[in-house]
Amino acid sequence: MAAGRPGSVTPAAHDLHPEELRSLFGGVHVSLESRPQLFICLSCRAAGSAPAPEGEPTDGKRLYDAVSSLAAAMGAASPVHVVPTLCFANCERGCTVGISAPGKWSYVMGELEPDQAADLLLYGEAYAKAKTGVVLPSGRPASLQQSVIARFPSHLEPTKDAAE
Repeated sequence: MAAGRPGSVTPAAHDLHPEELRSLFGGVHVSLESRPQLFICLSCRAAGSAPAPEGEPTDGKRLYDAVSSLAAAMGAASPVHVVPTLCFANCERGCTVGISAPGKWSYVMGELEPDQAADLLLYGEAYAKAKTGVVLPSGRPASLQQSVIARFPSHLEPTKDAAE
């Protein structure tokens, strides 16, 4: 478990070797064309933390660096395309990410930290596999079970139920 995160999936996500990362996903390959986009706010700071000192990376940038580094190490096996963005206007519950894919519900998640990078990729894999993008709390890594802030439709048919 990651330090300070009960239920986190990895002992130290930043220290994992690419082969260990691939084993987290059971060798599952998500095609590059259909990979969800995981948007990570670069301007975020963790809830209750002070602004980053001049010249130091923000908490959001550190989260982005951690997730994108793990995803890059996985290469084509990464379940998501990591995209930097600015401000989700969720400052009270930063650090914040969003995930979306055509035809699926989109989600905003908050109160995240860099040590949850591997868990975000595990969630991305579950999201990619879910027909409508719905991943119930029991299907998420423990550190992300309470992190969903909101969801909104993304090209869903108005008459379809979101539950799978």
